[in-house]
Amino acid sequence: MTDIKTLANKIAAAAAGKKATDILLLNMEGISPMTDYFMICSARNTTQVQAIADNIEEELAKENLMPAHKEGYTEGRWILMDYGDVVAHIFLESERDFYNLEQLWADAPSENYTETEE
Repeated sequence: MTDIKTLANKIAAAAAGKKATDILLLNMEGISPMTDYFMICSARNTTQVQAIADNIEEELAKENLMPAHKEGYTEGRWILMDYGDVVAHIFLESERDFYNLEQLWADAPSENYTETEE
């Protein structure tokens, strides 16, 4: 079993692999009973939003991890992927500004994801 922070980083790395921008991890432990981490990222257009979601799903499937729930894929404006302990939010830039999850969950400790060389 992958630890939760490692899972959040794997999701963020898969998003970064498709050029997601402003990748943020919110530690939701003790704040939300639903999940321990949010991974939030932005994309420039709906095609990129979908490509990021596809890459997350493909990369995690290599470890037999599948989302319990996925919504918003068809529209490609805000895709939510629920991996239980980590929920990925992939936003079109304008949608991210509008919904502003970072402000909504301002009490959650956050950290910007930075790609590391493997």
